[in-house]
Amino acid sequence: MHPLIETEALTRTLPGELPVTLVRDVSLRIDRGEFVAIVGPSGSGKSSLLYLLGLLDRPTSGRLTVDGEDTADFDEDRLADLRLAKLGFVFQFHFLLPEFSLLDNVALPMRRLARLRETEIVARAHALLDDLGLQGHAHKHPHQISGGQRQRVAIARALANQPLLILADEPTGNLDSASSANVRDLLRSLCRTQGTTVVTVTHDLGFAAAADRQIALVDGRLAPQA
Repeated sequence: MHPLIETEALTRTLPGELPVTLVRDVSLRIDRGEFVAIVGPSGSGKSSLLYLLGLLDRPTSGRLTVDGEDTADFDEDRLADLRLAKLGFVFQFHFLLPEFSLLDNVALPMRRLARLRETEIVARAHALLDDLGLQGHAHKHPHQISGGQRQRVAIARALANQPLLILADEPTGNLDSASSANVRDLLRSLCRTQGTTVVTVTHDLGFAAAADRQIALVDGRLAPQA
């Protein structure tokens, strides 16, 4: 079976009078069901690599294959369709829409994908919130719940379309230690029980240690394995 994510010499350079290379010649393979942590010092290119893997940024050179599809020639519409159908995102700042209820925040990706009937969308949104310990909160708004709960809503939203891959950028960066452990365990459980692949950027060494493996970056390059 082909890997879920495969890159060959992936590079991203910001143009300008003094070009800046954020990611340089990264070749890696991520298999289905893996829990992978991207680690490294600040400014090493961790988030830049995650954004490339999540099709949010385009590489300057190199190759990126997602679920067996070479994305090099995809236009913006096709990239957006692939992100919506197969990828889920969790960020340090949850980016929930404050004017929407928790249920509507979770339902939003399903409504955009338009594969389910509205009754099915609502039922799945309720089920996801319940599964993440948010029973009875569906009709609240983000400002009415805690930071840890908001991050769980963000995870529920990321899971809405049953993605093959969850990409998380410092998902515990604004949380206390108990909430951080909860988010870490939720993401690890997704790999173990549902076969979802999780790739996360983190500075939290305890979080990284819970991953199946770590990918270390230094100055945009893969660090040699110890």
